[in-house]
Amino acid sequence: MKKITILLLIICAQSFSQIDSIGDQITIQNLKKHIMVLASDSLEGREVGQPGELKAAEYMSNYFKKIGIPPYKDSTYYQTIPLEKRTLESAGINIGGVQYEFKKDFYTYPNFSQKQIKSKDILFLGYGIDSKNYSDYNTNTEGKVIIVFNGEPKDGDGNYLVSGGKERCPEANWKIKLNKAKEKGVEAILFITDNYTSNYERVEHKIEHPGVSLIQKEEPIPFFYISEEMANDILGRKKTEKFKKKIKTKKQTFHKTINKDVVLETKNKDTFFSGKNVLGFIEGTDPELKNEIIVITAHYDHIGIVDGLIHNGADDNATGTAAILEIAAAFQLAKKSGHDFKRSILCFPNSAEEKGLLGSYYYVENPEFPLEKTITCLNVDMIGRMDEFHPNDSNYVYLIGSDKLSTDLHNISEKSNKKYINMDLDYTFNDPNDPNRFYYRSDHYNFAKKGIPSIFYFSGVHEDYHKHTDTTEKLVYEKVEKTARLIFYTAWELSNAEKRPTVDKENEFKLNRY
Repeated sequence: MKKITILLLIICAQSFSQIDSIGDQITIQNLKKHIMVLASDSLEGREVGQPGELKAAEYMSNYFKKIGIPPYKDSTYYQTIPLEKRTLESAGINIGGVQYEFKKDFYTYPNFSQKQIKSKDILFLGYGIDSKNYSDYNTNTEGKVIIVFNGEPKDGDGNYLVSGGKERCPEANWKIKLNKAKEKGVEAILFITDNYTSNYERVEHKIEHPGVSLIQKEEPIPFFYISEEMANDILGRKKTEKFKKKIKTKKQTFHKTINKDVVLETKNKDTFFSGKNVLGFIEGTDPELKNEIIVITAHYDHIGIVDGLIHNGADDNATGTAAILEIAAAFQLAKKSGHDFKRSILCFPNSAEEKGLLGSYYYVENPEFPLEKTITCLNVDMIGRMDEFHPNDSNYVYLIGSDKLSTDLHNISEKSNKKYINMDLDYTFNDPNDPNRFYYRSDHYNFAKKGIPSIFYFSGVHEDYHKHTDTTEKLVYEKVEKTARLIFYTAWELSNAEKRPTVDKENEFKLNRY
């Protein structure tokens, strides 16, 4: 028995050593080679639909071909993303004969078709929330233009009135409010915005530059963000403050009709084009478990040329893209070397992330591989810099989402790190109350909404984020290497686990689960 035990330990040690050596093939040299291409001026910032994006897609597909990964379907590595570019040429709001000034008093995005909407009145509808225990929709809203507060009301203790806690209810999300308003027959919606000037400055680039969206049969209803000053002009002097106080005090909503003529106008210019998701599929070795898939994704697009300056996006997200290319190479090497991994791997450089997670959203709505067989998504977005909280420490990575849906995934992630890499796993941004809400801002989110356990690997925001100064010489390549190896080993353990990660956590996406 003692001899058998020793023999098993030797075999396990040899196996570990062999797999460790595979991971060691993910090197600074190889990662840097990819990053220098992807973040070069010749790719002009890799904006979706522009020549640089196509060059990047061709570079990655050629690399998959070079390392022996065949096209996944019909001789192609590409999933085409149908996109629409909409430029907002002008917008106008006239209420009660007062012509309000675009950008100064209100702003909107080029998210909906050219419109002119007229109404004899405007309806104040609280916060525009409709949930089980709270609803602003206790009156007829068919054909109405409504005006609502952003967010969710709070009680006297500072808790959100609808959720009853410190975290907002899902129905307070502006997109959900838009969908609900459309369902209720609302014609258009005005959001009253706190801190209007700072909010406008934060999103100005989205307004000034053409908006990009998936081509869809249905569009959102027209929506506008207005300043509190404009809202008080419409509703009456200091009415916004009074209305908020009334809802807060009584802990219930109310509505009020303002009898003023309303004219809302937008003028757009539309063009149609496409982007490319790139898919490198590596089949697992187990006859049954190979039908289960681990997705490793990173967006490769960036924001292109802004004000005549190329935004190379070295950290955002040439680092993540390079990582999954080398992770793909490591799995392919393992397969050629006779190292079995049971489940299949989909290395998935996606596009149009910078336009609103569109590439990953399109994939989960039009999956090339069954989502019910997709067991995990590992998302890599910006892993090459140190942030202000780790100025002299490159041995960390933020993990976001590992425990949101599955205890199993979190445990495998932790064990993989301790077994192979021993990085400092920082869960600061995993906090549900994190004001940055990073969990909702990268491509894993679209998989999480489908009930797929997901992890987001991230180094944090730095001073060069979304600036032309996000360049290759500022990257910490040792950090990219170590993080890429961590993701490879985590995927390896997931591929060979006895069972897929169990979804055992309640969350706001439960209705979207398979």
